[in-house]
This record gives sequence, C-alpha cells and structure tokens, in this order.
Amino acid sequence: MSNNASNHPSNIVPSRLLPADSYRQAEAPHLEGVRMLVVGDVMLDRYWFGDVSRISPEAPVPVVRIERREERLGGAANVARNAAALGTRCGLLGVVGSDEAGDSVEQILHESSIDSYLKRDAAISTIIKLRVIGRQQQMVRIDFEDTPTETVLRDKLTQFKALLPDYDVIILSDYNKGSLVNVAEMIAAARAAGKIVMVDPKGDDFTPYRGATMLTPNKSELKRIVGNWKSEEQLTEKAQQMREELGLQALLLTRSEEGMSLYTADEVLHVHADAREVFDVSGAGDTVIATMAAMLGAGAPLDEALATANRAGGIVVGKLGTATVTRDELFAQRRRSNDGGA
Repeated sequence: MSNNASNHPSNIVPSRLLPADSYRQAEAPHLEGVRMLVVGDVMLDRYWFGDVSRISPEAPVPVVRIERREERLGGAANVARNAAALGTRCGLLGVVGSDEAGDSVEQILHESSIDSYLKRDAAISTIIKLRVIGRQQQMVRIDFEDTPTETVLRDKLTQFKALLPDYDVIILSDYNKGSLVNVAEMIAAARAAGKIVMVDPKGDDFTPYRGATMLTPNKSELKRIVGNWKSEEQLTEKAQQMREELGLQALLLTRSEEGMSLYTADEVLHVHADAREVFDVSGAGDTVIATMAAMLGAGAPLDEALATANRAGGIVVGKLGTATVTRDELFAQRRRSNDGGA
C-alpha cells in the first residue's frame, strides 16, 4: 500500500458514536423477505461434553469422561445458520467430503431450513473441529481438514454464477481453507449483477476482495494487513486508506471489548460493545456479518444495521460454542420499548 493516506481528503470525515440503545429507534425489520447466499469454507463443529474428576496416570492431563455429544454447523455454514435464525431465506454453497460428516452437515442444513448447494468432493474429508468440553471449559480442540480439488471448485464457481439471480445479498465467508480461491471472480460477478457483497476476510492479502461492498475484519486480521496503530486517528487513516484502495463502500472493524467501527467515505461510526458476560467468542464474527447483511438486505440504514449487529454479537458471546441469535432475541427489547415496556 502507498503511504500518502494522510494527504487524501476523503480520509477526513466526521466521526460519530452511536448511543447504546440506538437499535430501539425503529420497528423490527421484515427480514423474511431477504434472500441471502452464503459461500465459503463449510465445517462441522463437534462438541464432546463430559466430567473431569481425575488426572491421567499416563501424563499430567485431565481425564474427560464423555457424557454427551453435539454437532453444529461451523465456518460458512454457521454464518448461514445465523442468517436463517434471523428469518431470512438463506442458501449455502460450499464443499464437503463424501463422508458421514458431510451427511451430518446436509441433515442440519435441512433441519435449519437452509437451502443446500453443497458440492461433494470424494477426494477429501469434510472439515471437522472437535472440541472436548469438561466442566463447561474447553479442554482441547482437534481439527481435521483437507483442501478441495480444482475440479470441484470450478463446478462451484459455475453454480455460484447460476444462483446469483435468486439472491439479493452475498456473504463470502473465508476461513482460508481453500474453498474461496475464486473469490475475486465471485465478487466481480456479484457486483456486476447489482448484489450486496459482504466478505469476512482471512490471510495476508486482501486484494482478492477488491470491489466488495463491505469487509468485516477483526483487529488482528486488520493488523496483519496495515500494521499496528498508536492512536484512533492513525487507525482511521489506515482503515480509510485500505477501504479506498480496495474500492469498498464500507469497512467494518470488529474490536472485541472495544465494540465496532464502520468506515465509509462519508463518516466513521463507532459503537461500544454491548456489555454482558462473555462466555465464548467463537463464531461471534459469523453472527455479526450475518446480522449486518440481513439488515442491509432489508433496507436498513448503516447506523441501525451496525447497532443491531453489535447487539447480536453481544448476545452470542454469552452462549457456548458456535451459536446463533434468533430474531425474537434480537428484537425483543425493541418491541418492549415500542409497547411502552422496559
């Protein structure tokens, strides 16, 4: 990147802090009319829950006696699950293996009312993240993953272009597992078709995401691209420079306990984290991008979409593992406020 961002006049824009209760300012949107396609790295999250009562005599590690097992959608599939939980019409395009785990993903998609466009790759195994939980604490995570073959990825790109007319909002969920090697072509095709394109980025190079509507990196992901910053002003300068160079309409930075910041050509919006007990941050970014995309797809203004996505992230971190936020959870306080309640 060039180093002349401070001389660029569009970097000097108003900055605004949204009030904590700004999500209550309007009626709950009609998200059931939003048609959303999620594309990316599909995973199966497995949780083994058990009791820990002793240390192994073989090594200084706890022994977990498994009592319950649970399967959830992970990666791009968790984004789709979040979108469906909000009431949108959602489809998922990705790659899984021709195996038992792939069958489980298909089954959960069906149960979650998500349209499945999964491509089966007989040469790989479905990506699995196995978490062992003892006394409500994660003890270890074991990952199983393979990279999809080129033939399957070409077929997936062809199907992506065929599906575009049926959807309004596209989410590209990149976990750097190999399913989005054609992401630049996907973005170009979706933007040419007039779609909103949201990208959850990964890696050391964001240039393949050029031309997307919005990128949603977290702090560590942004630092890998633009380097560290010493002040809010320097962060704004770096974020705006990257937004301009990639041709983005907006850059949404998720900042953990610091909340979120949204950078556009017209202004910078900040919102504080929705204060609550943090139980598990895994999958929170999936919830944020799904909620932001759903709100924008429903025609909500950026500030309302940002505040609502921030609230959704605050709710989901209070749950164990890759979880979702339902429409009722997200807008319950808004309805009570409009009815004259709390």
